[in-house]
Amino acid sequence: MNKLAKKIVALFFQGVLYAIPIFIPLYFIYSIFDSLDKMFKTWFGLEIPGLGLLSAFVLFAFVGWLGKTFITQPIQHKFHSWLEKAPFLKLIYSSVKDLLKAFVGKEKKFTKPVLVKVNTISNLEKIGFVTQEDLSDLGLSEEKVVVYFPHSYAFSGEMFVVSKEYVTPLDVKSAEIMKFILSAGVSKS
Repeated sequence: MNKLAKKIVALFFQGVLYAIPIFIPLYFIYSIFDSLDKMFKTWFGLEIPGLGLLSAFVLFAFVGWLGKTFITQPIQHKFHSWLEKAPFLKLIYSSVKDLLKAFVGKEKKFTKPVLVKVNTISNLEKIGFVTQEDLSDLGLSEEKVVVYFPHSYAFSGEMFVVSKEYVTPLDVKSAEIMKFILSAGVSKS
């Protein structure tokens, strides 16, 4: 019976540890809603259901704006200006940042999955993504495109410049193709 009691007490404290990070913020938000409702009722005589919720939403949005404007953006600006002064770090940082933006940013670059014939003798093909179709800045032919081939089980890949004739567009969602490539073909697209 002693073991069972210890196990139950241990589970109780473990439950408390799991519950506290959830319930404290919820209680805090509820308290703000409730306080705002009481304040509107006491000060202005207003008893409108949801007014505290609306006011709290506006308050939290304002605090979010303040934090972004006066805390996050200045820190990011300072960090970026520091990186501008370190040439090698700047090169690495900007490359990684651009790659991450290509994966998850607003301007996703991996939106054109393709199948590319990389060896005409053995008909070897690879799956990749067209990332650049205009290579005139590099002085290359209009018949060439840039294709990025992610490596399986890694956060790396290779970039090839290939003739358009060897590129076949795939009618599959980019996210599914990326998952398929990164899992080395184990996951189904």
